Amino acid sequence: MAPVKKGILERLNAGEVVIGDGGFVFALEKRGYVKAGPWTPEAAVTHPEAVRQLHREFLRAGSNVMQTFTFYASDDKLENRGQNLRLTGVQINEAACDLAREVANEGDALVAGGVCQTPSYLSCKSEVEVKAVFKKQLEVFMKKNVDFMIAEYFEHVEEAEWAVHVMKTSGKPVAACMCIGPQGDMHGISPGECAVRLVKAGAQIVGVNCHFDPMTCVEAVRLMKEGVEKAGLKAHYMVQPLAYHTPDCNCQGFIDLPEFPFGLEPRILTRWDMHKYAREAYKVGIRFIGGCCGFEPYHIRAVAEELATERGIVPPGSEKHGMWGSGLEMHTKPWVRARARRDYWENLMPASGRPQCASMSTPEGWGVTKGHVDLLQHKEATSSQEMKHVLDMQKKAKSSA
Repeated sequence: MAPVKKGILERLNAGEVVIGDGGFVFALEKRGYVKAGPWTPEAAVTHPEAVRQLHREFLRAGSNVMQTFTFYASDDKLENRGQNLRLTGVQINEAACDLAREVANEGDALVAGGVCQTPSYLSCKSEVEVKAVFKKQLEVFMKKNVDFMIAEYFEHVEEAEWAVHVMKTSGKPVAACMCIGPQGDMHGISPGECAVRLVKAGAQIVGVNCHFDPMTCVEAVRLMKEGVEKAGLKAHYMVQPLAYHTPDCNCQGFIDLPEFPFGLEPRILTRWDMHKYAREAYKVGIRFIGGCCGFEPYHIRAVAEELATERGIVPPGSEKHGMWGSGLEMHTKPWVRARARRDYWENLMPASGRPQCASMSTPEGWGVTKGHVDLLQHKEATSSQEMKHVLDMQKKAKSSA
């Protein structure tokens, strides 16, 4: 029989570094399996080979956690704004759990069942109605016996608390992540207060994911840690940021950038940036370190390589990657061989190659969040009248920027 794997809390309690995976919806959109806009994960059913392969690539890169590809896999999102997938949330969630477990069993990885914010909450549905959405997903995760739960990508701490309340009924360990920066959630609740509320709701692991670059997210988690400790509480901490530089973002994060989602490539972090991120996260006291949108397996490999000493292991993917570019010693060109050293890559300032490209842009700060009429969701496709309204709003926002 295979040895029983240590659970997530067992690993974190022992001081181990747990490496997460990356942003599946963005990675699979680039590969042609996810539609930008709805960002729903029906590929778990329609193209399981693509999802399975991405799991395997993250496992090979060093990931200890295979997060189920269930982002936005709730029925209220699958039916939102004209989607007609003819697939249920149960079908997608079950397929995603099976794929994650299959690959996790190929290595020393755990399966995390994931839920995220809902259109129901944005449409001001009641606590009972929103919790019913989470409960329906949880039934699948219990049936498939995932190792722990992650409530991720929540802009409002209230909805995140509701998700944690539901997840706690599973008896599984619960991690909870807000998609916020140092300014706090969309109603101005600070990272520290958000963390305290999530811990009191029952989360054993708290942190942030998505919306901001690694260093911004690390700072937000530092503030969370500070708030939890000040309140006399205890928790473990996690961070799963974007792989994009976002110094010009406001509290809404990268979705306010004009480049979102199809022009973000010039902002992508290098693998060397990821070394700095991993080290900074570790120094802050974060022990669950992964990635979100924009992260590819080579980014996770860089995180794992930076923390190889602390983890006592080098990921399998490193057999094809010399540490700090040492593989370049085998290059045919001498000026490239000269780059096979750490100080070269640590001090490199990459050029964009775009002569007329500004270093930063102006976010489209519409100031719209839960409770605003423009965020009321519906099953019907977006109408031409609605499109005219949002285009008018866009012009107004740009003129006042």
